[in-house]
Amino acid sequence: MNWSGRAAVVTGGASGIGAATAQEFIAQGATVAIFDINQAGGEERVRSLQAAGGKALFFRVDVSDADACRRAVEALTAQTGRLDFLVNNAASFLARGLNATTADWERSLGVNVRGYANTVQACFGPMRRAGGGAVVNVASISGHISQPGRWTYNASKGAILTMTKCQALDLSPHNIRVNSVSPGWIWTPELARAASGDRAKWEPVWGRYHMLRRLGEPREVARAILFLCSDDASFITGADLPVDGGYLGMGSEGLGETSSFAGTE
Repeated sequence: MNWSGRAAVVTGGASGIGAATAQEFIAQGATVAIFDINQAGGEERVRSLQAAGGKALFFRVDVSDADACRRAVEALTAQTGRLDFLVNNAASFLARGLNATTADWERSLGVNVRGYANTVQACFGPMRRAGGGAVVNVASISGHISQPGRWTYNASKGAILTMTKCQALDLSPHNIRVNSVSPGWIWTPELARAASGDRAKWEPVWGRYHMLRRLGEPREVARAILFLCSDDASFITGADLPVDGGYLGMGSEGLGETSSFAGTE
């Protein structure tokens, strides 16, 4: 892919999957704008991309604020003259169940659902003027299944899956494709915090949730995202691509070591 002269927005690009995605866009020659509420982290990420020769910009944006999204896109396109790609990765990882408050729901849906709508609405005009483009929404395996105590997070990720299909339909007349990816357990800063930084201890535990028996890397998700943005995916829209090491394909027997049929022929 040679995306020199093209521009991409990556929300939540200060760390994790978003940071890896920004790096992959830079590697293909695109200009990348990181939208993130984490100003220090976002500015540091942009400095590192620029130091490596990439064209990168940072905008402090809370994606739940539609006006902030619109202003940032206007400021970006004033510099780049165009916009070709949008990766919706910013997320609230708030997980509440029976104890969920109104504020919990407002934050989770505000970022993970309304935020993904706000950015698409803000980016639509410039992408249409550029002749089309691609949007990738980062959903999750959690949008496909039940997990204990996660009403807020799983509901928001499930909504992203459905909204992706609706966005794909509405934007298709303008040559804008919209797809999603559903990552499994990926070694991101959020997971690292949950593991107190001890990957050696927790990878054997969490890795068993996947057929491939390991955690995923942010770059592996980023590569899938770039595929969906590329011309190699030119006839793919309204779809979800699991990047989950086989998580969603497993049943209640897990990896099968305890099944009575394990190892039989």
